[in-house]
Amino acid sequence: MIVLEVVFWVALGALVWTHAGYPLATALVARVRQRPVRGAEETPAVTVIVAAYNEESVIERRLENLLALDYPADRLEIVVTSDASEDRTDELVEEVAAREPRVRLIRCPRGGKVSAQDRAVRETAGEIVAFSDANATWAPDTLTKLVRSFADPEVAYVCGRLVLTDAAGSNREGVYWRFETWLRAQESAVGSVTGGNGSVYAVRRSDYVEVDPRFGHDLSLPYLMVQRGRRAVYDPQALAFEKPTPDIETEYRRKVRMFEHCWLIVLRGKMLRRLPAGYFVEIVSHRHLRYGSGLLHLVVLGTNVALVALRAGVVYDVLLALQLAFVALAVVRRGLPRYYALVTWATVVSLWNYLRRGVPAVWTPDASAR
Repeated sequence: MIVLEVVFWVALGALVWTHAGYPLATALVARVRQRPVRGAEETPAVTVIVAAYNEESVIERRLENLLALDYPADRLEIVVTSDASEDRTDELVEEVAAREPRVRLIRCPRGGKVSAQDRAVRETAGEIVAFSDANATWAPDTLTKLVRSFADPEVAYVCGRLVLTDAAGSNREGVYWRFETWLRAQESAVGSVTGGNGSVYAVRRSDYVEVDPRFGHDLSLPYLMVQRGRRAVYDPQALAFEKPTPDIETEYRRKVRMFEHCWLIVLRGKMLRRLPAGYFVEIVSHRHLRYGSGLLHLVVLGTNVALVALRAGVVYDVLLALQLAFVALAVVRRGLPRYYALVTWATVVSLWNYLRRGVPAVWTPDASAR
C-alpha cells in the first residue's frame, strides 16, 4: 500500500506542479529577477516565409496582408514555399508576384512544412528569416515589433502573440491560449521561452538550424537556441490573428496530430542536453510534464481506485469521488471540463499513435480554421 500511496502522490504532485505550481513560480521569479531584452527600432533585411500546401482559399489574403505591413519595401522579401500544392495556390502566388517584385514562389517536392521552410531559407538572403502560416494575418506593425529584439546580440529567436479570433462554437482553446501566452511572457522575462507558435516568429539567419523535418519549429527551435548559448524570447506586441477550429472535437483531433510531433521531439530530440539549470526546469515542467499529463492522470486514477479498494482512508475516497465527478461533468457539459479532458486524453492517444506508426513529415491544413 505504501508504494501505491507514493506513486499516487508523486503523480498528483506532478500534475499540480505543471498546471499551477510552475506557472506561479515562474511568474514570481519574473517579478524579482527579470532578464530584459535590449531591443531597438531597427529595420534589418527580412525574408518572410509562408509554407503552403493547398492554401488557395487564403493565400491571396495572406500576401496582401504582408504587402501592407509598415516595413520598408526595400528591406522586405516575401516567399511562398509551396509543398507540392495540388490546387491553385501556386497560380495565385504567381499572379501576385507578376505585379509585385517583393513576392516570389518556390515550388518544392512534397516533403512537409519544415522541408519547405528549409529550402526557402537556403534560397534567400535576408538577415532575419520570419515565418507565418498561410491562414494567419498580421497587424501592420507586427514585423517591426518582431525584429526589434534582434538588436540584442544574445537573441536568436523571437515569437509574437497569436490572437484567436471568432471563437464561436464549443471550442475553448482561446481560454487555454490566453493562459499559455501569459506563461510565455513570464518565461521570456526570466530568460527564454520553451515553445513558440507557427503564426508569427523569426530567427536570425546565422542562428537558423535545420531540424528533422518531422519535428516542427514551434517546440524545437527555442530549446536548440538555448543549447547554443542563445536566447529565444517572446514579444506580445507582435500580433498575429487566426481563426480557431469551431468545436472541441475538431480541436481534439488537431491536438492529437500536434502532440504526435511533440512526443517525437521529447523522446528523440535530445531536449535536455547542455541546458542551463533554470531552463532545464522550465522544459521539464512546461513541456515534459504537460505532454505527460494524460499518463499522469491515468496513474492518479488507477492508484486511487486501488487505494479505495484497499480502504486506505477517507481522503482517497474523497479524491476518487472528485475525479469521477469531473469525468462526468466533462461527458455532459461542452465547456472547459470537456476541453481539458479531451486535450489531456489527446496526449495519450498521440503517444500511442507515435509508438505504433511513427510521425509523418507532411501535413494537411484544417479547412475549418481557414
